Amino acid sequence: YLIAEVVMIPLSGFLSRMLSTRVLFTISAAGFTAASALAATATNIDQMIVYRAVQGFIGGGMIPSVFAAAFTIFPPSRRAFVSPMIGLVATLAPTIGPTVGGYISHAMSWHWLFLVNVVPGILVTAAAWTLIDFDKPNLKLFSKFDWWGLAGMAAFLGCMEYVLEEGPNNDWLQDQGVFICAIVMTIGAVLFFWRVFTAEEPIVDLKAFTNINFAFGSLFSFVIGIGLYGLTYLYPVYLGRIRGYDSMMIGEALFVSGLAMFFTAPISGILSNKMDPRLMMMIGFFGFATGTWWMTHLTADWDFNELLIPQILRGCSMMLCMVPINNIALGTLPPERLKNASGLFNLTRNLGGAVGLALINTVLIDRNAFHYARLSEHVQWGSEAAQTKLQNMTLNFEQTPGLDATSAAISKLSGMVQQQAALLSFMDVFFMLTVLFATLGLFTMLIRKPAAAAGGGGGGGH
Repeated sequence: YLIAEVVMIPLSGFLSRMLSTRVLFTISAAGFTAASALAATATNIDQMIVYRAVQGFIGGGMIPSVFAAAFTIFPPSRRAFVSPMIGLVATLAPTIGPTVGGYISHAMSWHWLFLVNVVPGILVTAAAWTLIDFDKPNLKLFSKFDWWGLAGMAAFLGCMEYVLEEGPNNDWLQDQGVFICAIVMTIGAVLFFWRVFTAEEPIVDLKAFTNINFAFGSLFSFVIGIGLYGLTYLYPVYLGRIRGYDSMMIGEALFVSGLAMFFTAPISGILSNKMDPRLMMMIGFFGFATGTWWMTHLTADWDFNELLIPQILRGCSMMLCMVPINNIALGTLPPERLKNASGLFNLTRNLGGAVGLALINTVLIDRNAFHYARLSEHVQWGSEAAQTKLQNMTLNFEQTPGLDATSAAISKLSGMVQQQAALLSFMDVFFMLTVLFATLGLFTMLIRKPAAAAGGGGGGGH
């Protein structure tokens, strides 16, 4: 899904200009809905992969279209309302996904994870075709479509996503599949950038990055991707691996972030009209840093109560960052650049998530091995404390008839060492994220204060 989606997101700008927002969004919504229904009928993993790839590719055009439409139709005076809404659209679903998914899979079956999209998808498709009417297609662009550029971009971004996803668990380039994809990624990157700078109508126009506000906004969006997808990944892994929670219990423990985002969104919109956006971002990034620093004190017993404050900080900080970042990146661009820039802007967030997950997984694996080796040095046969602990556990297991008490005690002690090593590796990752977010918080005040939004549409529309 993610590999296919990451190709469509930057492509959506060209397709939107060629087909119009109305046609592209309608096709995306209809295709996403149909692929979701097909995924529910999958009988093996191969079918599921195909249906999910189709769903990701076709549906990938929706979010960039929403961002571009919002900043094209609404004037700057309405951005305080619009920006929080599209911020929620982009971030709320990945945040509450584990919660909703856990409830649905437990209450019904995994099939309903896909079937639940069908009725809303049909309604959205019909509404899009009926209501959207603020731009016109330019079908002449089809004759100038850069197929070589598309091939290069698909190879570049698709293989990059695969390498970042599979690399940490397969020793990176030591794995043949990852190595081959890295080579294809490099060739695809060369072809893609060559076509971007030489094609008459490149499928992705990088000129948006010449706008300093868009460039900085994209950088911050990249880091937001790490915070959005990285933390959404870390919390469930901790609860599943250390606490032994199932999907239902994980969902119940993590719904707080979604609520915090939902209630902070309107406040962020109001503040965006009254506060320097750099200050808003600073508060947001330091909020992220505070939440991840809190998690560096993690223990094996942390539950809903201990995770409550970090989750609230995460949800509130996400919206405090997202709203000004949206406004800085897209709010001062001229209308003719918005469609293409929206795809690039959303791509940076997804790539931030991919890079963040790869980095997090790599650190978890490496630091877990490091801590396990260090802890094992202190739990050896020559250690008096280890011998005492082992003897006490052996005595306890001897109370159970038919059980090899010594083997059970050794296994129990080994499990305790593994758990502590895993905990320490989680703490290292949270500390790394704390440094990242705190650094970005300081960096916000080094950028130039953005001028009042001037471009980005004049408020016309349907």
